[in-house]
Amino acid sequence: MGVLTGPLPLIPPKGTPGSQKDKSPSVVALGGGHGLAASLSALRLLTSELTAIVTVADDGGSSGRLREQYGVLPPGDLRMALSALCDDTDWGRTWRDVMQHRFKAPEGRESPLDNHAMGNLLIMTLWELLGDTVAGLKWAGALLGARGQVLPMSSVPLTIEGDVRVPLPAGGYGVQTITGQAKCAVAGSLEDVRLIPEDAPACTDALTAIELADWIVLGPGSWYTSVLPHLLLPEMRQALVGTAAKRCLTMNLAMDTKETSGMSAADHLDALRKYAPEFSIDVVLADPESVSDVATFEKAAGRIGAEVVFGRVGASRRRPVHDPLLLAAAYHDIFGNS
Repeated sequence: MGVLTGPLPLIPPKGTPGSQKDKSPSVVALGGGHGLAASLSALRLLTSELTAIVTVADDGGSSGRLREQYGVLPPGDLRMALSALCDDTDWGRTWRDVMQHRFKAPEGRESPLDNHAMGNLLIMTLWELLGDTVAGLKWAGALLGARGQVLPMSSVPLTIEGDVRVPLPAGGYGVQTITGQAKCAVAGSLEDVRLIPEDAPACTDALTAIELADWIVLGPGSWYTSVLPHLLLPEMRQALVGTAAKRCLTMNLAMDTKETSGMSAADHLDALRKYAPEFSIDVVLADPESVSDVATFEKAAGRIGAEVVFGRVGASRRRPVHDPLLLAAAYHDIFGNS
């Protein structure tokens, strides 16, 4: 049973109500982990009408432990999305750092709190007190002064399962089933990816946000474990196909990862088409450094109905990380040219 609390201290969106000049597009961003945090860090600079819809299949680290022990949605990716939307003040940044803080036991000692993120525990506390997942996330967002809302993709924890081809001792190849997001993320090129339960309910608030959005932004992120799951959940896929919103797909900066071993940029687009052939994209945003065969990539984009927009959106570092300002500028141009 939930407990009674005071009124939710939401921060009003910037701009004068009813002013067309200040009206910003309603954007829904889908994904999980660092990829979704990157798109949110950029989108929050363009609009206050922002909703993050987060994959809830994580089963590793602090999130995995809490999920297994308490049967809750894995809070880690939800926490990261909230932190990316924090208010750009000392208050917001301080609470962001509190949310992201991880406990570390002194050397030579063990603690049940070791490696738990403070934000994961805080979010789970709100869920227990309020008895409502969405309400708990709203309260956590109010604490951060979040410019936007964060919602889970599904109202129940999900499990990702996929098949990989493995060499057999006698020669040839066989199929091995990999279960769990943490294992799938390092399994190599996955085949026949699926969600368990396959008919899990989507979050009602998330479906409403998709229906009312002006733009849907999918990616960047781990392709099979953060991006694709939104198209594997039947109710979510139906909402994404049926919405009148424009759709933008943001490509990763690194293509050949542990999860997508041997896959090109075009292969990433073909994977989306394989699992959701009825789903179309309006614009694919890609950094030119990440696409080795432009012609093949543009053909693959055409098969999902998309125009390709190339823009330098990577940070000037060795790691393949999106720069929030460059990514925001690219989104601004895309939204403005629609």
